[in-house]
Amino acid sequence: MQRTHTRPTLPPDAARSLARGVVIPAHPLALTERLDIDVARQRALTRYYLDAGAGGIAIGVHTTQFEIRDAAHSLFEPVLALAAEELNARAANHLVRIAGVAGPTAQAVNEAKTARILGYDAALLSPRIDDPTPARLLDRARAVAEVMPVIGFYLQQAIGGPVLDRRFWREFCRIDSVVAVKAAPFDRYRTLELIRGVAESGRADQIALYTGNDDSIIPDLLSEYHVPGPDGNVTLRFAGGLLGQWAVGTRAAVGMLDLAHRASGGDNHARAALGRISIDLLDLNQALFDPANNFHGVIAGVHELLRQQGLLAGTWCLDPSASLSPGQATEITRVRRTYPHLCDSEFIATNLEEWLS
Repeated sequence: MQRTHTRPTLPPDAARSLARGVVIPAHPLALTERLDIDVARQRALTRYYLDAGAGGIAIGVHTTQFEIRDAAHSLFEPVLALAAEELNARAANHLVRIAGVAGPTAQAVNEAKTARILGYDAALLSPRIDDPTPARLLDRARAVAEVMPVIGFYLQQAIGGPVLDRRFWREFCRIDSVVAVKAAPFDRYRTLELIRGVAESGRADQIALYTGNDDSIIPDLLSEYHVPGPDGNVTLRFAGGLLGQWAVGTRAAVGMLDLAHRASGGDNHARAALGRISIDLLDLNQALFDPANNFHGVIAGVHELLRQQGLLAGTWCLDPSASLSPGQATEITRVRRTYPHLCDSEFIATNLEEWLS
């Protein structure tokens, strides 16, 4: 008897959440000074995101540090397993569980299998590989899509992402198990190219668009894209965000996304409210992500704000060269004090002891 192949799909509740649009923080890695997992603080971060109202969690991603996969650390499975324990204990069925998947095809497929066993719903597929030609990236995506649903990832060049044109994204989105795309080229032209590729694939109604452009969160969430599809023009929007920026101020992010959804429905008061905080959010992000130094302190900057708030004990990273840039900690202190409402300062102070217990 011939077997019928069933393509991987999202659980129904998670699929509805992803399509509706939710806040998905990119989960950092809590380390001790010895570069071991700080288990209590790693759990505290996950608890913070859940209590803040995040609609998904993405772990094993850039913000978690790609180096978790290095043989010297071998932390990929332990980190995913620890988050899965917290999600199993505390999260509702509608929360979208996303695992970052990286490396050449064999590695990516094995990571996807590990993530599936641990109960993750979808794989966020990093484009950082040696010789990232479109053909190699597409073959790898098709292989991972045999294991679990896939979320595409347009990663900015400054941290190792290749330039990927409209034709690539058209073919990528024609893969049946692709359920979403994260746009994070930090470039408006390239973001438009991606969205045009999604439209041309003929599957735009099956693919959720998520912004990863931390420098353009509110403009992305408020924009309509009128782009050509196979049967004429279509109008596309970002449904939500999957962001390193939303690893901090997650409760505030939930409020922002609610305003964006209301604005897209014609609520001009919501649109005006977002306009008033758009540049404040950009100011906060530049302190964290360190664009003045070509994003050298991007991960350490997220750690520093969380350290100042008590969620992390330090800014340690697995990559010994990853550290804060000169003056960056002072900038982070400034924005934390200037925009406490965007940093969840009061919310964290109220709940920190419980999350750490």
